[in-house]
Amino acid sequence: MSHWAGLLSAAAKVSLLVLVVSAVFSRSSLSDRVPEFALTKIEESDIKDDSGKEPITEDDADPEDLEVFYPTHQWQTIRPGQAVPAGSHVRLNLQTGDREAKLPDSENGKSDTREERRRKRLGKVDVDSNSFTSQELKKALAKMKESEKAERKAHEEEVRKKFRPIEQLKEEFEKLNVKMETDYEIMVKLIGKFNSSASTLDEKVAALYDLEYYVHQVDNAKDFLSMGGLQLVIDGLNSTEAALKEHAAFVLGAALSSNPKVQIEAIEGGALQKLLVILATEQPLAVKKKALFALSSMLRHFPYAQQQFLKLGGLQVLRSLFRQKGMETLHIRVVTLLYDLIMEKMLLEDSQHGDQTEEKIQQYQQVKLVPAVVEQDWCVVVSNLLAMPEHDTREKVLKTVGVLMAFCKERYRGDQALSTTLSLLRSEYEELAAEEQREGDKDGYFKELLGSVNTIIQEL
Repeated sequence: MSHWAGLLSAAAKVSLLVLVVSAVFSRSSLSDRVPEFALTKIEESDIKDDSGKEPITEDDADPEDLEVFYPTHQWQTIRPGQAVPAGSHVRLNLQTGDREAKLPDSENGKSDTREERRRKRLGKVDVDSNSFTSQELKKALAKMKESEKAERKAHEEEVRKKFRPIEQLKEEFEKLNVKMETDYEIMVKLIGKFNSSASTLDEKVAALYDLEYYVHQVDNAKDFLSMGGLQLVIDGLNSTEAALKEHAAFVLGAALSSNPKVQIEAIEGGALQKLLVILATEQPLAVKKKALFALSSMLRHFPYAQQQFLKLGGLQVLRSLFRQKGMETLHIRVVTLLYDLIMEKMLLEDSQHGDQTEEKIQQYQQVKLVPAVVEQDWCVVVSNLLAMPEHDTREKVLKTVGVLMAFCKERYRGDQALSTTLSLLRSEYEELAAEEQREGDKDGYFKELLGSVNTIIQEL
């Protein structure tokens, strides 16, 4: 029994030894295979959580605060604080508890080497900005800033070549003694030159010529009035020099145009009387033309001036121009003035009444222009101008005859010359209107003139 007990004890020891050796080898083999069964996780940059947002990882931290992890084809442990490039394969080793990462396999079964990835980042390849290291980003930004700075300097240099600096311009203006002056300052100098006894005739004429340009503006005309220029120009109408009278009347007419304040001051300053004297006496055509221009500017839309004009015999003065030789160019200007004065009164009376309108109507009611026109036989004076060859002149005369028809109808019905002239005009304008229509102009200029002629004939 003791013998068999010893044998059994020896056998048990051998079996136990074999079991221990097997366990050791088994543990070694399992240790080699454990990585094969470690939990693996691929972290792609496009993976999102349930909310649709990308999960926040170390890659989202400031690249300057992280040490960049450079993956290889082998699994490597990721140290705390290291930034893993986007697209790397990351896993958690269950045996060691460490996070590991490596390069992903390419489509052809091979992985890009570290040098190839670096060349892609540095070359002209459009890759994700997260694959750049902080040093590379700093270098790229530095190059961009240098490039922008160079472009800006080149642009500034190009602009500098095209334009001179303000300091240089100031120096050049100072050398030329050039100073920017206001209209007021210029008019003061021109008035001084015109009023100076030391100025020559040509200098005074030149001053008036320049003044006419400035006083066209309403505000300048008011300044011209306040600085005493208006009265100087009115006094210039009495000059013995025809050139001074001509340009003084020109400046006066420009200042009066559509400027009630200047109109009132001018008539109170005696301008109306002086203009009528020029038109009634022997003067060069140029002087009378400018005087008529100034008179027209004073009378338009100023019923008080129209009333004074009639009292001073203004219509007779204008009528005398038709008896003077060489004044034919003024005839149509006079007719146009009469037409405008009659029409502005008629339009005002037909307009809707207001407080200001009623007051102005009362002023116009004191102006007996039409009765004076009929009394002085302006009906025939005007109609005789239809014999003039210019179509533009005929147009203005036809309009005036049409306005006067209500007051001159009896006079026109007994005027055989007017009847003959109207018949000739109708025949002429019928042909011209037909020619217009053949050319495709159905509502032409001559058709309008033909309509005016036919209207007058029908009323007669």
